[in-house]
Amino acid sequence: MNRYPTILTIAGSDSVGGAGIQADLKTIGALGGYGTSAITALTAQNTLEVRAVFPVPADFLKEQLLAVLEDIQVDAVKIGMIGTVENALIIADIIAQFNPKFVVIDPVLTSTSGTKLATTEMISVFWERLFPIADLVTPNMDEAKLLLPTEIGSLETMKKAASEMVTKGCKAVLLKGGHMVSEKLFDVLVQKTQEVLVFESDFIPSQNLHGTGCTLSSAIATFMAHGNSLPEAIIFAKEYISAAIEAGKDVKTGNGNGPLNHFFDPVPLRAML
Repeated sequence: MNRYPTILTIAGSDSVGGAGIQADLKTIGALGGYGTSAITALTAQNTLEVRAVFPVPADFLKEQLLAVLEDIQVDAVKIGMIGTVENALIIADIIAQFNPKFVVIDPVLTSTSGTKLATTEMISVFWERLFPIADLVTPNMDEAKLLLPTEIGSLETMKKAASEMVTKGCKAVLLKGGHMVSEKLFDVLVQKTQEVLVFESDFIPSQNLHGTGCTLSSAIATFMAHGNSLPEAIIFAKEYISAAIEAGKDVKTGNGNGPLNHFFDPVPLRAML
């Protein structure tokens, strides 16, 4: 029987809808995927700041995950904000149990406004329990600095840092260079036993970049669920996010860092074999 390409997002809720679960489900839907979710934390935030974070209890997160995975065949999983070490351990155990085809982790360690969202203990859990179950890890430069730690400020140091993360146990790392100030931006993909790939994109001036990391990782998961290779999924995801930034750059939503336009050209949801 036909079914929809299905993606599970495990992440926090964003009360203004630009990042987290809301951005993930918008992205998945806009790219012709069927989105399911497990919420790790509630946040009180807007385009200016994160005011409060309320982690979901680990036993309830477990029930969310089991409710989805015991009933629906999931083609790809995106893991974003986790909330607590207890939640991280539950996620690691259940993902290992169900062993989905593709898992991407966007290690949310800080918010765009600069709020720190992960402790030293959480970083250790990423390395010991979460990264080993991931097919791809997508840190930005600031997150990579916390994970290693190291200084990153150029394309060459990005390649070195991504390679070091793979050496330390990641299967594949897409290190995002969007925080650089340059006309051209670079993301670096390092995989075990594969050549290093560099993806180039144009810098798009915009005050509306809230949720770009969530959107990119969800887009990669969705394109993987559609059957693309990892490099193809990254290329298509980057094209999508650039177009979403361009479509939303002149729209005012709130008084700070606004959202992308996820639905600039939505793809119909169609069943697959």
